[in-house]
Amino acid sequence: MKHLCLLAAIVGFWGNGFAGEMKTVVVWSEGTAISQMYPEDINGAIARGLIESGLTNAWYIVRASLQDPDQGLPDSLLERTDVLIWWGHKKHGEVSDALVEKIEKRVKEQGMGFIATHSAHFAKPNKKILGTPCSFSAYKCDNKENIITVAQPNHPICKGVAASFTIANDERYSDPYLVPPTDEVPLMGIQVHKDGTQEPAKMGYCWTVGKGRYFYLQIGHETNPIYFNPEVRKIMANAVLWAAPKK
Repeated sequence: MKHLCLLAAIVGFWGNGFAGEMKTVVVWSEGTAISQMYPEDINGAIARGLIESGLTNAWYIVRASLQDPDQGLPDSLLERTDVLIWWGHKKHGEVSDALVEKIEKRVKEQGMGFIATHSAHFAKPNKKILGTPCSFSAYKCDNKENIITVAQPNHPICKGVAASFTIANDERYSDPYLVPPTDEVPLMGIQVHKDGTQEPAKMGYCWTVGKGRYFYLQIGHETNPIYFNPEVRKIMANAVLWAAPKK
């Protein structure tokens, strides 16, 4: 109950104004996750993980959704957002082009950090920011689990993350991923299919796009409790800190 009250309080902060030197991370999702798996939707699960990481000592954590006024990102909020986390799946086309252009400007020209997860690879802001098709070679629901490994132990996103951990994940995305090249791939992994086949895959990518930093986490299917995993929560909290512009 304590965390529920804290989450509700933090979500309400932006509507009442911000103060001091606190930074702001907005966790956005389209509201189509399975309620039995994610009763507070995926943005709620990610926000709760950020709260439990201790991020609230210096950050406002705001949940936003496609169903909210201004699709969850009115100018007053977007203009003071330091990092935007995005999850989408079925409703990419409903996001307005005008909002996408504002997000692109905030990243490329003003240095806002951007984090996308799993099926947000096809999200309009993701494709606009990276400027590529952002497609994988295959999409199959024949997976059993993913073994995630830290490929760059000294990367800030990997701080405190176990060298290797396993998560249930039934939908696999197969490399290559049609995105701009990057030398920063802090997370790698093995996708273990239900028939025992093991397929290597990149799991976490980093780019600098204009003035902004961008992180993509390949895992995150809505039928698995991935965003409750403690290692994934560490990755997400670390990614927020890494992506945040310097003030």
